[in-house]
Amino acid sequence: MARWTTTSMAEPEGAKPMITPALGAKAAADAEYDGFIGWVLSLMQTLGEVGVGVAVLIETFVPPTPSEALLPGAGFLAYDGRMSFWGAWLAATLGVVAGALIWYAIGAALGRGRTRRLVARIPLMDTDDFDKAEAFFLRWGGVAVLFGRCVPLVRSFISIPAGIERMPLLKFTGYTLIGSGLWNGIWIGLGFVFGPAIAPMLEEWSGAISNAVLVVIALLVLWFVAGRLRRLRRRKRHGLNGPAAADPVDDTVGARD
Repeated sequence: MARWTTTSMAEPEGAKPMITPALGAKAAADAEYDGFIGWVLSLMQTLGEVGVGVAVLIETFVPPTPSEALLPGAGFLAYDGRMSFWGAWLAATLGVVAGALIWYAIGAALGRGRTRRLVARIPLMDTDDFDKAEAFFLRWGGVAVLFGRCVPLVRSFISIPAGIERMPLLKFTGYTLIGSGLWNGIWIGLGFVFGPAIAPMLEEWSGAISNAVLVVIALLVLWFVAGRLRRLRRRKRHGLNGPAAADPVDDTVGARD
């Protein structure tokens, strides 16, 4: 584990040992944390940078798993010498771009009405999210793609109206790459920069912190799922539930740049 370690140099009796930074693989291998946090860090280390990219790609299609909960862990592992900072950043950014291109292709191929009906069929996704992302894109265009990467849920949907409106693919990819690259860099960087402060706390309190994290995650998931179920029941009572709620109007595409 990344830590300040004492050297084995001969020193006068009673003198304080000289402190040197050690970020090597051997020191990193000594890191063992308890509980959920230890399991997550161990899993991330096992999957490596590619696993970070795959997890971020999955987040594009499963909104209740925000990347902000994952990327700082990658940054901490980079500080700890168990993962490449730039490798994690590149994998995460490519994962975002891949997911965005998939949604872009779906929007371009199916058009507005059919894509909206598809979103209505996906568990825990809501056409209201689609509508908000669409309105955001129609107002701001490429800027929405750029900054939409920084907003949970919106980043899962913003690619769809871009595909529907046939935003130039090179321009779309460029905005996505820049926005996701900056956002991923911030969160991975936070884990890396605060590594020296986090490591001692995890050594001492990883079990207790793990329990607290699990409680917070459970509450957030329950809040998200309960909110979605309440919204779906409300829509059902008003006859607006399911694919029938999708706007049947126009599967055509525009030519927005």
